[in-house]
Amino acid sequence: MIKGAIPLKIAGIGYSVPSTVVTNDDLTKLYETSDEWIYTRTGIRERRLVSGNETAIDLGETASRDAIEKAGLNPDELDMIIAASSTPVEMYSMSCCIQKRLGVTKPIPAFDISAACSGLIYGLSIARGLIASGMYKNILIVATDNNSKHLDWSDRGTSILFGDGAGAVVVTASKDGTDDIIALDIQADGKQGGLIELHFDGDNCPLVKPNDKREPKIQMNGKGVYTFVVKLLPNYVDELIKNAGLKSENIDYMVPHQANIRIIRAVQERIGISDEKVITNLEYYGNTSAASIPIALVEGVRNGQMKLNSNVLLCGFGAGMTWGGAIVRLREGIC
Repeated sequence: MIKGAIPLKIAGIGYSVPSTVVTNDDLTKLYETSDEWIYTRTGIRERRLVSGNETAIDLGETASRDAIEKAGLNPDELDMIIAASSTPVEMYSMSCCIQKRLGVTKPIPAFDISAACSGLIYGLSIARGLIASGMYKNILIVATDNNSKHLDWSDRGTSILFGDGAGAVVVTASKDGTDDIIALDIQADGKQGGLIELHFDGDNCPLVKPNDKREPKIQMNGKGVYTFVVKLLPNYVDELIKNAGLKSENIDYMVPHQANIRIIRAVQERIGISDEKVITNLEYYGNTSAASIPIALVEGVRNGQMKLNSNVLLCGFGAGMTWGGAIVRLREGIC
């Protein structure tokens, strides 16, 4: 932490997932596949999907209320809202929609970021800097995605991977001088952006030459993503730990982005952390993009897999390509 900077406290965490469950067996109604084929390649058995008029805004509101309550605040005590989403429902401001839903009565800054599945860590980096400067005190970061609305459901290779959900974190200025962020880093490499794409081309003005149109669905080079991430992420996480002056034995738990069990195991093997310290839930939710890390974090605490007052490694990667990692302290009472 920079000398003179105000330390950050992780005050509350929450999550929300749709009630509708779609299993691997259900997907056999759409294309030729099987539970065994999907599970052995991904580690996923089922996912939660929005249904009817349910959206990422609904999920984000519920997750935010959960986190705000656990932080011991009310919505009017928030100084800022940051919304991270890969699949925004409202292009002009998901965060403002959530601000309205929460019933915040005073004007506060609210804005969106798009760093795909790394969104929670990117949001945490922004919030850390703003709290450290003394400009803001209580910040809500909500990561929410409804991927299922942007998938080509005839594309077996991509549609089997994703689910919908939201996770939220309330961070505040620490009053006891302890910074809950031990280490934090975010990165990107735009040269790899073609590995995962979601186009919103729209139409040119009728008075000018028409533009080429591309399918507004998630397109992914699965093998390319896997190769890129497996080469990059294990070493990146290892360096993050070393640069923080720590060793793998100083990490109590790892909560990775829930994308593919083989990628998670590659990171785990590189840093030498045991199975019981690795928190995974992609078997039941699939890849919920920006929401995946906070959902796994909350569930890990609430189901007793994780003990509090511990050091937790968060790491993720996403379209762009973006990636990031954080080593955080989880205190009693956040969940």
